[in-house]
Amino acid sequence: MKFLRNQLDKVKHNFEKGQKWEKYYYAYEALDTFMFAPNTTNDVKGAQIRDAIDLKRLMMTVIIAMLPCLLFGVWNVGHQHFLAIGQASATLGDKLWIGAIQVVPIIIISYGVGLGIEFIFATLRRHPVNEGFLVTGMLIPLVMPPDIPLWQVGVATAFAVIIGKEAFGGTGMNVVNIALTARAFLYFAYPTDISGNVWTYLGDGQVVAGYSGATPLSIAADAATTGTNVLTSLNSFGSVWHEGVYTFSNLFMGLRPGSIGETSTLMCLIGAFVLVASGAGSWKIIVSVFSGAYAMGLLLNLIGGNAFMEMPAYYHLVIGGLAFGAVFMATDPVTASQTERGKWIYGLLIGLFTVLIRVFNPAYPEGIMLAILLMNVFAPLIDYFVVSANKKRRLQRATV
Repeated sequence: MKFLRNQLDKVKHNFEKGQKWEKYYYAYEALDTFMFAPNTTNDVKGAQIRDAIDLKRLMMTVIIAMLPCLLFGVWNVGHQHFLAIGQASATLGDKLWIGAIQVVPIIIISYGVGLGIEFIFATLRRHPVNEGFLVTGMLIPLVMPPDIPLWQVGVATAFAVIIGKEAFGGTGMNVVNIALTARAFLYFAYPTDISGNVWTYLGDGQVVAGYSGATPLSIAADAATTGTNVLTSLNSFGSVWHEGVYTFSNLFMGLRPGSIGETSTLMCLIGAFVLVASGAGSWKIIVSVFSGAYAMGLLLNLIGGNAFMEMPAYYHLVIGGLAFGAVFMATDPVTASQTERGKWIYGLLIGLFTVLIRVFNPAYPEGIMLAILLMNVFAPLIDYFVVSANKKRRLQRATV
């Protein structure tokens, strides 16, 4: 690291004002501050508030919280691959290797395209490169299926960064979640590659007879259409060597097909603990999203009408990407509600709409994405009414 520090110091003068590479100063600064702590501090005297947390450290905390989902996702991609070819007893190393082959290129494309665009805009606008994409660049791969074409990842990332963020002014100015914008773009532009039965990486392996890559949500939607029992369809799914792959315990652990980082509710909850303990995420939003989904599930159980509506409400908490969305997407401090009461309302509505979209619109079996994007738009309105209500109450208590 000392060698790298010396090399950066050696070329620094070329990027200073009046020098030949002046217009690339912020690109240099971004690399420097990413690799090393900035050497700027506030005055050591006076009453300034001093805190070790800055935007980069906040973003790194979120990335650390996502590591359990990432590592489990890499393993699960390899695990599902060997299940598909009838070699469930493959070694841990083999599963991690297959998973890494599929996942790492997606991460590289996401960061490469996204950071490249960020550097270009920083150079053109002459402003520092913000660290916001450190998290977005990891979130985008985690909400993608492992066999998504790499060029689609690049196009979706470019669309999300340019249209979803830079068009609104950059980091901290976006209206909707950037990673979900990328997923939504692919969902509507290339639906066959982002959902359905295409999640499994097979390579040169031959899929075993009777194996399908259907996701739990698609199975539940099909059961509602055909009138069969959802739990029976889920628990009996698969061939003899993985009977009951969609039991509640397997769904909670994440031993199922799906996008790279969303399958394991357990890993998402570990990430939630890190976010809440560090203050980087709001526990109120996380709890309210789960509560809203469970409440709507119970209501639909009472109403009945089809197999999907009658599925036990607690299953909604472990299928699809509800846990991942509640922990890492809904808690985005830029696009979520800012008031304390607003956070409860915001999260509750996300949970309610997630289950509503899942059950009543089979064309969009994964409701968490659309629910969060919808509530991103309404979050400022929620805060407005919360603040207005607070003002009215205080005015009523005020004495002349």
